[in-house]
Amino acid sequence: MNGNGRPKILYVTSNHPAIRPGGLESYTLDLYQAMRTSGVFEPVLLARAGPPHTEASCYHGTSPFALVSGDPNQYLFYTNTFADHSQFDPLFGRWTSKQVLARYFRDFLIAHKPDVVHVQHTIFLGYDLLRVLRATLPDVPIVYSLHEYLPICHRDGQMVRTTNNDVCRDESPRRCHECFPSVSPQMFFMRKRFIQSHFALVDQFIAPTNYVRDRYVDWGLPPERIMVEPQGILPISNRVQNEPKRLLRNRFGYFGQLNQYKGVDVLVDAMELLGDRFDGHLWVHGANLEIQPNEFRIRVQALSDGSRDNITFAGPYDRADLGKLMAEIDWVVVPSIWWETGPIVVLEAFQYGRPVICSDIGGMSEKVDDGVNGLHFRRRDAAHLAETMLYAAETPGLWDELRSGIPVGPPRSMSDHVDILSSLYWRLLEQRQPRSELLTMELSAGG
Repeated sequence: MNGNGRPKILYVTSNHPAIRPGGLESYTLDLYQAMRTSGVFEPVLLARAGPPHTEASCYHGTSPFALVSGDPNQYLFYTNTFADHSQFDPLFGRWTSKQVLARYFRDFLIAHKPDVVHVQHTIFLGYDLLRVLRATLPDVPIVYSLHEYLPICHRDGQMVRTTNNDVCRDESPRRCHECFPSVSPQMFFMRKRFIQSHFALVDQFIAPTNYVRDRYVDWGLPPERIMVEPQGILPISNRVQNEPKRLLRNRFGYFGQLNQYKGVDVLVDAMELLGDRFDGHLWVHGANLEIQPNEFRIRVQALSDGSRDNITFAGPYDRADLGKLMAEIDWVVVPSIWWETGPIVVLEAFQYGRPVICSDIGGMSEKVDDGVNGLHFRRRDAAHLAETMLYAAETPGLWDELRSGIPVGPPRSMSDHVDILSSLYWRLLEQRQPRSELLTMELSAGG
């Protein structure tokens, strides 16, 4: 408990929207700010920074920490300050140099003395972070949000096969070895045991959808330690209530990361298949193409060369402009080729009254009801996506019908989300028992 009588919550994540925009980054910052506004807890945000996805700058000389925008409770943690990025082992998700976490992260924990630690992501931080947390603050509850499947799948946590881009549901050392022949089945077995041993230190996991929860239960997490809680969404004030009547609803928009799993290339292929028989237009709003693998980056750059009159690659967008951008389109397309855990863009589209056309798997299909508030198409099937887009654009009254099926308000408002998380934090604080007492009880029981 800090000096103002409020418990302190430390949010730990792998990136910050100030240096690299993204859905998880924006959600974590929104949560931090909403929790601070609630006045019940004092939140602190620690976001990892540095190569390979952000610059290697550090503004405090030999310290790996830097304030964000002068906020004394927001920090960037430059892991490259004392360790080269090559010292991070992506297979096991750990640093070969222990100094990054064992010294500097430990010092940060001791200085801030959080009452609860809520981990949002550990990429390029490492699962060892959990062991350092438990060793440094043995009595502090640890919450871990499952925003993707990286603990399960070595392929960027996407659960998509490397051999043919088919979706994968059943991981095993043998199947993982098939995707990565240079890594033995024994190593994949050890990888799973390593990550699960660190997850055993977590008090409560949070999954954004039932689908995510089920995948992690299949993988081995105890179901009673996973609560399903959708990500909170901030309210908007600029939704158009009375949409102007239009004869054609043929304006489509893509919003999100430009990476090999989001399916933007499938969407562009669908537009090319439609060709001259389709007078609609597609706007692609996205960022972070520059950090993608060369083959994908070159392909998307070739697709965005400006030679297609019915496609506009608009580049990155500011969230403050999202209402204006949504007003310029009729449909939001989410063509991801991976399962997704609960894409925020679907919730944003619904907030602005835009029906969603999405792949028919995972977190997308759980949030979008086919024929109720959007349409499904077969994953990675550009021809079926083209047919679905044509059907959406040319069926009279369909857009209005699907728009009327959009839920009023997000599945979870940020204020409700904060209330639910606050209740969780209080419960964990009330239930926690000093580890020294637990050890005494175990010894007594054993004797």
